[in-house]
Amino acid sequence: MLLPPGRGKKPQLDLLDLPRYTREVLGLSGVNLTTDLLAGADRARLEGVRERADRAGCACLLLFEPEVQNFGSSNQTTLANAANRTRKVVEAAQILGCSAAAVKVQAPDSDDTLKSVADALKPIVARAEKLDINLLISPVEGAAGKPDRVTELLKKVGGFRIGTYPDFETASKSADAVQYLHRLTPYATAVCAATIALTGPDEDPKPPPRAKKSKAARSPVVDEVELETPGAKKVKKGKGAKEASGAAPAPEPAPAKGGKKGKAAVPATEPEPVLDDEADLTDEESDELEALIEEALSEDVKPAFVAYRHEPYDLRVMVDAVAAVGYDGPLVLDYRGTSDPVSSLIQTRDTLLAIIEAIRAGE
Repeated sequence: MLLPPGRGKKPQLDLLDLPRYTREVLGLSGVNLTTDLLAGADRARLEGVRERADRAGCACLLLFEPEVQNFGSSNQTTLANAANRTRKVVEAAQILGCSAAAVKVQAPDSDDTLKSVADALKPIVARAEKLDINLLISPVEGAAGKPDRVTELLKKVGGFRIGTYPDFETASKSADAVQYLHRLTPYATAVCAATIALTGPDEDPKPPPRAKKSKAARSPVVDEVELETPGAKKVKKGKGAKEASGAAPAPEPAPAKGGKKGKAAVPATEPEPVLDDEADLTDEESDELEALIEEALSEDVKPAFVAYRHEPYDLRVMVDAVAAVGYDGPLVLDYRGTSDPVSSLIQTRDTLLAIIEAIRAGE
């Protein structure tokens, strides 16, 4: 699909088309980019991506630097390169219209090193503050891989533009994934809901009603994947997703036909009569009506989104952990497996939304 420059294969999708593709195919309202996709791009191209994202209704949310930046090096040249690279990532994020930039900070686990890392990050955070960009620390091995050390680093740097970028896969490799997310998520602007292998689904989706559907009902669109915690916003859905949940659109009233000779015709503009409580029904009609009501009341309505199983780690546990600390921001979808990325991202989206719906329902 979309590949970084220099991979030897021609990408099937141009970077400028990514926002529209993310919105219309993946059903998401935000796109996150990695810096390797921007190699060789000048300011005009970045502005072009931002304009395309605005037109598609799919804003650029976060720019991620996948290469580890060695802020813990004692070599001044290496340290200067890490600081310069991080500053460029922040500036590129601002041009793209992102709200945050995330980097991997490497540093040995020692008090002295932690102080030097904080000193190196302070001018970058000051620059990010002027650009209205949040600089997020992505967990790696060493000091930046331990929640206590990360929060200590944030305090040493100071300011409101420094935060965290927790990752489900990294959390799963820690001693206690739930505690890991509990410690880092309160400082997060975004959380990476990484997935590796999805199977299932756990249950077959409910077949749609046979009523004629609109185009939106055939192609449900999810506006954004967001957590809902007490007092937070609800998960937003497009019209198509609402109709695909099993509620068929109300039929249009049939136009009235002309009456027979000697009887007045009902005007076409007059609404169809509502069933009168005292209307006389035959025994057969009464039995049919009761059967319909009983079926409607006893029907087990299934979620609009189907949950797939994720064997490497339990996604429900991860989502519960971030929701428990009041997080209501975006979950960044990052599929890292070997299956088809498009279908896997859609499965990840549906699984997360099914989990969020279950949390909202108290299940």
